[in-house]
Amino acid sequence: MHIAHSAAPLGAEVTGLDLAHPIDDATFRQIEDLFHDRGVVAFRNQQLTPEQHIAFSRRLGNLEIHVATQYLMPGHPEILVVSNIVEDGRNIGLADAGQYWHSDLSYIANPSRCSLLYAREVPVRDGVVLGETLFASAAHAYDTLDPALTQRLEGLTAIHRYGDRYQKQQAAGGRGALSEEQLRKVPEVRHPVLRAHPITGRKVIFVNEGFTAAIEGIPAEESAAILPQLFAHIVRPEALYTHRWQQGDLVMWDNCLTQHRAIRNYQLPLRRLMHRTTVAGLPQ
Repeated sequence: MHIAHSAAPLGAEVTGLDLAHPIDDATFRQIEDLFHDRGVVAFRNQQLTPEQHIAFSRRLGNLEIHVATQYLMPGHPEILVVSNIVEDGRNIGLADAGQYWHSDLSYIANPSRCSLLYAREVPVRDGVVLGETLFASAAHAYDTLDPALTQRLEGLTAIHRYGDRYQKQQAAGGRGALSEEQLRKVPEVRHPVLRAHPITGRKVIFVNEGFTAAIEGIPAEESAAILPQLFAHIVRPEALYTHRWQQGDLVMWDNCLTQHRAIRNYQLPLRRLMHRTTVAGLPQ
């Protein structure tokens, strides 16, 4: 196994490790230590069945079943399909997933520990793979936040909602409607603006433009001014890691330490097919 760190404050690449077979506890602990340090770990050159993808993911915790059940893999509800492929007149997966900065499932009571995205097909034009994913370190953002603003935000909570973003994307034509029952499963929740990582205790800025609606405990106009400032601070260019996909990549990211955004710079007939598992977070 070989490990290479990116030049950014997050991100690492692992080669020479075959995740299709169970790995020993010592190696797994090494991976977890790397993950807690770097927030994003990319495993190159994997050949995983859905069962193997699920099995490795479960080493990290229980798996979430996404509320958008129409995009779950038949027979494997632990896998959310992310794809622009259309079959029989409908998208087989989320075609517009993550084209904004967000942290997966920040809108539930126990935000997810991490996500693992496996590249089954990647779009290629003139020998160049398209569809990069950008990652930002919410921990680096906390470490570099103005002390006066840190003090102002200490102890405050923010409202996170899923339905607002989903309905915007539905209106844009990218998604099928959620039922009332599905929407009831994702009521708005509240989390600390400055959150401690549930495993390491490392502090992060835990707001994101995808799902954070407002900061509580301050005037609405102040919340409306501070949130865009925080969003911009988290995603400064010098704090980003860009993952350039290869077929067979398995990339896992910590949903407390990091945020991410997908780049949609491709369209059919260029196909993109990804499988995502999401590991549940620890009770808060």
